[in-house]
Amino acid sequence: MKRFHFWQQWLFYSSILFALFGILFAVYGDNILFRPYNDELARIFWRQEHLPAADSFRAFIWAPLGGTIACCYVLLAWIAYFPFQKKEKWSWLAIATAFGVWIIIDPVSCIYYGVYFQAGVVNVFSFMVKAFPLAFTYRDFFARK
Repeated sequence: MKRFHFWQQWLFYSSILFALFGILFAVYGDNILFRPYNDELARIFWRQEHLPAADSFRAFIWAPLGGTIACCYVLLAWIAYFPFQKKEKWSWLAIATAFGVWIIIDPVSCIYYGVYFQAGVVNVFSFMVKAFPLAFTYRDFFARK
């Protein structure tokens, strides 16, 4: 039971952190925390060391992207806190399905556009943060009784 509680809490709190990341990105995507990410995008797409001077489109695009990230992780935190904690099978399946779709679409598009650091670092890290709790709680949801 302690093991399950650890992974349930891991899912919940990591989701809260990712949601806060999304909110920060939406509100202020050109901050020091995101500078390495933005600079890497500048090198790939603009062949410059830094993103071109802030334009309204880029400032705008951070808002829906960050909002989408926040939305996804607020929902995941809610699922992790309530139905996942109660070991409702649909909650495990919902999380696994959603991240299964994401782990196909995001890295494939990153590789297609040459954004290898996101596919290799950001996506691998994000995947592992969610894959570990799913892997280590699988038996709690689907063990034969």
